[in-house]
Amino acid sequence: MRKRTKRLTLVLMMSLLISLVAGCGGGNNNGAAENKGTNTNETKVANEGEAGKETLKKVKLTWYLVGDAHKDQDKIIAEWNKMLEKDLNTTIDVKFTTWNDWMTKYNLLLTSGEKIDMIFASNWADFYKLSKQGAFLDLKELLPVNAPVTWGNVPKQDWDSVTVGDGIFAVPNTNSEYTPDGYVYREDWLKEFGLPEFTDLASIEAYFDAVKTKKNVTPINGAAYENVNRLFRFWNDFQMISGEIIGATSYENPRDIQIVPFTDEYEAWVKKMKEWEEKGYWNKNSLSSKQEAGDFIKTGQGAIYWRNPSSAGGFINEIQAKGLKMDVGYFPFTRFHNYVIPTLPIANGMAIPKSSQNPERSLMVLDKLRNDPAYFNLMTYGIEGTHWAKGEDDKTIVIPAPGVDLNVTPRYDIASWGWRYEGNMKKEKGGWEGLDALKEEFKPISKQDIFGPIYLDYEPVKTELAAVNQVFEQYGKPLMLGLTPDVDASLKTYREKLKAAGVEKLLAYVQEESGKYFDEKGIQ
Repeated sequence: MRKRTKRLTLVLMMSLLISLVAGCGGGNNNGAAENKGTNTNETKVANEGEAGKETLKKVKLTWYLVGDAHKDQDKIIAEWNKMLEKDLNTTIDVKFTTWNDWMTKYNLLLTSGEKIDMIFASNWADFYKLSKQGAFLDLKELLPVNAPVTWGNVPKQDWDSVTVGDGIFAVPNTNSEYTPDGYVYREDWLKEFGLPEFTDLASIEAYFDAVKTKKNVTPINGAAYENVNRLFRFWNDFQMISGEIIGATSYENPRDIQIVPFTDEYEAWVKKMKEWEEKGYWNKNSLSSKQEAGDFIKTGQGAIYWRNPSSAGGFINEIQAKGLKMDVGYFPFTRFHNYVIPTLPIANGMAIPKSSQNPERSLMVLDKLRNDPAYFNLMTYGIEGTHWAKGEDDKTIVIPAPGVDLNVTPRYDIASWGWRYEGNMKKEKGGWEGLDALKEEFKPISKQDIFGPIYLDYEPVKTELAAVNQVFEQYGKPLMLGLTPDVDASLKTYREKLKAAGVEKLLAYVQEESGKYFDEKGIQ
């Protein structure tokens, strides 16, 4: 009888232990959510792993990424689908918005009812607005079960960045990043003319004047608007909140929200830009040009190109890999005011639209994509032996693979940002060392992003917003590039048109909604 009692006690203890272990099966979920009993076939397979794969129904998913596809995209997706079919009985049709009018297409995808199983998501692609409008599924119940590895390795503060109300509406990437704007420039030309490194507008202008003396060189060749507009924002420390029109006058004065074209700083700037236009710093057709300024740097016909540090690194690495005979440097605009705002975790992420027919399977695929090096390498760097090769260790790659001509097979560069996981990221052998140096420069001057999470619905002012944006396109862009004969008259007209379009009502709305957020967060 005593032995039987001991045996029963042992069984009960073992049952309790198994229950406790099962309850912890989600790994380090950081207390973000609790699994409340999702019980689907996908859940069963996720828990059983490889052994349960055979029970998965075959499905084809549709994923959307922003931007453009690579010329070898079909080959890469074919390889990915072979892996997915073997591991998860799944294939995926990956589609791209292209960069041409991508925001309009992106919003249309989420409102048209098209069946989409996963899509790139970002605060700069209206993530917070779209989440509140119900465009994305709440993933809180699904993540611990269908993406357990990701659920365990994404920090709590990163989950917080994709939490809207009580729901988690995206999976953020896990890759610490700083993405302020700056200029890629011909550093060899700067040295050739004996000019100092950039520090201010005067030093940039001196560089433009010098390279203008070179035959067939236009300082900002091709599409010039963003190259000028981004310099304007950082030089004046404007923190834009609503498009190109409304923003805080500085980081230190977040509640001083103004119509930027009505400020003295804007007036002084457009007058200076008229001088630059008359000096020939960009072409008369710069607003209609479809070629990026960086394209002309590569051909020796341009001198400067706006980029953030990461994209600058890719640009410089490409120039080095192609053996172009030039030295290219990078100047971050953060040096104007000596601070940097790190990117929000949801600057890049992946979300599941409400139209998805297979959200569980999409999360299973994403879990594989983020955390399995074979999946990650293929979809982030391309085909091994063609687009890249292994370096001296697991953290280093060579681009392109030996014997491959980048002019024939360009580096694999798509919007893979949504699934980046720092543990799987590679460093390019022989690549630009400046990125690591910049990260060290940025760390001690980093400040919290107090503007990115501001949510603006715009429904109460949608008519005014549309009208203001139309005025901006017609009058604001030419004014920014000095492409008007009389700046004073053009500025007067622009301001009058903005008022007629309802910009003051739009300002009041932005001020009110921003104030609510600042009050909630205790930001003065």
